[in-house]
Amino acid sequence: MDKQQLKAERKTLILSGLTGLCGYGTLAVLFSSYVTFSIFPVLAFAMALYCLYQEYMRKPMAEGVPAVASACFFVGVFGYAALLRAEYPDMGSNFIPLMITLALLFWVSYKMGIMDKKEKKAA
Repeated sequence: MDKQQLKAERKTLILSGLTGLCGYGTLAVLFSSYVTFSIFPVLAFAMALYCLYQEYMRKPMAEGVPAVASACFFVGVFGYAALLRAEYPDMGSNFIPLMITLALLFWVSYKMGIMDKKEKKAA
């Protein structure tokens, strides 16, 4: 992806990560006994999904963006899973979700060009 595509698709990637975060929060609220029930994760998931859909309908995605967007979705899912397991240790270890989150974040930053070396300008 080019730098211009990165700036144009930043909203899609952030919405994708937020959708994953809210989606796992909704599942945790509905099916986990450790998390108390609240309607707000369900509402946040519905609104994030709606905004992501509207962004998808407004303009087509550039080449390579769907893979990075799905990785951002899974960063949200596994990141929230790691956070919940750190908050409630009885749920189990948070090592695997944390390692998956870090690996996906490194891959996303590599694909977006954040980890590229800066070009030195000759003066």
